[in-house]
Amino acid sequence: MHSSVRVLMSLAVTIACARAALAQAPDQPFASYWFPNELLAWSPDSDPDAAFNRSNTPLATRFFNPDLNVNAHAHPNEAGVMVLSAFGPTSRNPSQGSLSMSYYAVNYWQYIEVLVFWGGSAGEGLILAPNPTIIDAAHRNGVPVVGNIFFPPNAFGGQIQWVRDLVQQSEGSFPVADKLIEVARYYGFDGWFINQETAGGDPALATQVRQFIEYIKASSNLLMFWYDAMTITGAISYQNALTNNNAPFFDNDGVVSDGMFLNYNWSAAGLLNSRLYAQTLGRSPYALYAGANVQSNGYNSNVQWDRVFPEGQPHVVSIGFYRPDWAFTSSSDPDDFYRRDNRFWVGANRDPSNTETTHPWKGLAHYLPARSPITRLPFVTNFNSGQGRLYAINGQVLMDREWNNLSVQDVLPTWRWIVRSEGTRLVPDLDWSDAYYGGTSLKLAGVLDAPNQINLYECSLPISADTQLGIAYRMDSPGAPTQMSVALAFEDSPDVFETLEVGSSSSADWETTSFALSSFAGRTLAVIGLAFDASNPGDYQIHVGQIAVYSSAAAPGPPSGVSVLRRTQVDPDRATLRLGWDHSPDPIAYYNVYRRNPDGGLTYLGGTPNNAYFVAEVRRIDSEAQTTVEVQAVGPNFTHSTSATTSFDWN
Repeated sequence: MHSSVRVLMSLAVTIACARAALAQAPDQPFASYWFPNELLAWSPDSDPDAAFNRSNTPLATRFFNPDLNVNAHAHPNEAGVMVLSAFGPTSRNPSQGSLSMSYYAVNYWQYIEVLVFWGGSAGEGLILAPNPTIIDAAHRNGVPVVGNIFFPPNAFGGQIQWVRDLVQQSEGSFPVADKLIEVARYYGFDGWFINQETAGGDPALATQVRQFIEYIKASSNLLMFWYDAMTITGAISYQNALTNNNAPFFDNDGVVSDGMFLNYNWSAAGLLNSRLYAQTLGRSPYALYAGANVQSNGYNSNVQWDRVFPEGQPHVVSIGFYRPDWAFTSSSDPDDFYRRDNRFWVGANRDPSNTETTHPWKGLAHYLPARSPITRLPFVTNFNSGQGRLYAINGQVLMDREWNNLSVQDVLPTWRWIVRSEGTRLVPDLDWSDAYYGGTSLKLAGVLDAPNQINLYECSLPISADTQLGIAYRMDSPGAPTQMSVALAFEDSPDVFETLEVGSSSSADWETTSFALSSFAGRTLAVIGLAFDASNPGDYQIHVGQIAVYSSAAAPGPPSGVSVLRRTQVDPDRATLRLGWDHSPDPIAYYNVYRRNPDGGLTYLGGTPNNAYFVAEVRRIDSEAQTTVEVQAVGPNFTHSTSATTSFDWN
């Protein structure tokens, strides 16, 4: 990226680092980073943090149903979105979340095609592997994640020898390439993005770089992406297009890189020529990503949308955003972040089906339909955003403090938000003050003076005779009618909704209701929503904490072999733990980790799909001499196994 951008990036990362530093704990494992020659010496067996940097979440398959295209302007099966997002500094980036809510929690995976885990610096390391929380959340939503290889401009410490170190050869192989493949496979991410901006190269080095990428493609199934900076002469010369000078890094009588991020100063003619050039190479023009730098101004950035997405014509190329984490780094608090993020992706109206505005930034929902990973049972959402101020399990708050951990983020609503009413519309929002499972619930509030319907999830779920739907909800008024129904539409008639009436609330606590879906057996569920009647008009508020569609209530088997790998006592009443265990024999969503309290209750310590977890803080209670830690498998249907336990002594 250009040097002026680098200064801004450093400032934004400094802000994010300052926030994250508040939550770092002794013995904290961090995301991995290296210089090329350091990587040659890396092995997971010798890296004490390696086990904590693994993702076990497979990449989900996504789909789009043309019958559910909510915006007439949005073009399916054309352009995609690449994002270059930073989640912390290159060094000291916690592997598995932290005890702070202040974190960039990606919320709009449905519009993202690939995420680049941005970072790297001359002073810390050039090769950055994604931390597992990002991989877990992205894969759950069907989005590939790639690590970053960053060679900075010379003015920012770049050394051309580092590029030569990357592409060094030995007996016909590229040793660093072999290590990059090993890292991606071990950690569970999908490939690499190469950003080579260090001057001083020559044609021979450029050829070696191309051959290096070709070697990785031939030796693995990893994705490889290239930034438009280095040309075939070895010089740094931003083309802002696909040209003869950079095309060999994209295609050289065959795929070299799976996509190219074009530098920012593109023109209409340059993009059209790039599109044609890609097609003459037999490649999709949508493997080219027109770069848009949004780090400084977010949705106030000057993007020439009509050059990429001309109205009434096919998209020209795809688009690539540098630092959409602006929504987080520029925000004043979590509420402000979520407002900014929603406007960035959905537009000023908070409605992907209505993106009309006089503002030049209409939101990505104006151009691209959302895609959904919800294709198989069970499907459960707790509306958990992956950060919060508390953590609840089945309606009981078991941790009352801030946290972030995208490994436990749910698939969030496909459409945020589509509310239909002939009267006043209820206002939906994610709410961190109350949760049924996790740290967030869906709150709907406002004046209910006419029927309302909110469409939440696009899905493709086959319904059988034993399929059930469950919903958890909470109202403040015991005995009051909820006025709420679950609204379901099916692929054979996507405009017709069947409703399942929830009934009346019996208490002020969280309640659950379930419905048999046997009457819909043989059909495929396409939309999950909620409907509200106005039989009791007036001010209205309800929290929805879980929606589950499942055919089995069986619980998974527990993990085994739980052990404290390392304990660090911070002071007489606080300790950190590195834990490990053997996986459950059954499929799991993730594992919950607790401590057993002296009174017999539980305190939530964290969660991960991995079998290694770092607990940032265990608090001693009443001068106890020993504390028991419990690990519980959570099934894909959110049933719980029995707990596997271990204990440790306090000094």
